[in-house]
Amino acid sequence: MDLIPYLIDLFKYIIAGLIVFFVAWGIIKTYVDRIYNLQNDSLKRVAQTHVLPLRLQAHERLVMFLERINPAAMLIRLHVPGINAREMQNIILADIRAEYQHNITQQLYVSNQAWGIVKKIKEDTISMVNMAAHSLPGEQSGKELSKTILNHLASMEDENPYDVALILIKRDIHKLF
Repeated sequence: MDLIPYLIDLFKYIIAGLIVFFVAWGIIKTYVDRIYNLQNDSLKRVAQTHVLPLRLQAHERLVMFLERINPAAMLIRLHVPGINAREMQNIILADIRAEYQHNITQQLYVSNQAWGIVKKIKEDTISMVNMAAHSLPGEQSGKELSKTILNHLASMEDENPYDVALILIKRDIHKLF
């Protein structure tokens, strides 16, 4: 019979110990979580101060890329008097690909949507140049290719895709603030 009071006392001590353990665990966990969150917030603020300028620069570079491959500006910049359409096509395509390769790392700092827009505009521009070159009969001049590309761009029923892409890149920038 002496065993039952002993077991009851043991049970009381175990219950009291468990209560103390869980109360202490709750207090310590709350404290550790608060410290963790403060450090995490601090790290995010530090990272944001370093990453934000890179993200803004990436958006600037993508805007510049879109402006540079816009046929209205690109054809003036790349115009070489006296070359044929095939040579002009090669110059244009090489320039687009070089500009793209120069800016390919910017995808790290912009949204997937913004990068997708940039890729699509690049591919559409290459396609437009190729279609314009293939639509010209015989040995035409580079000037004729430029006219064909600009006429195709002007005949698009929708808004200028380069302007639309710039608007979407600007929206992506505004999400940062």
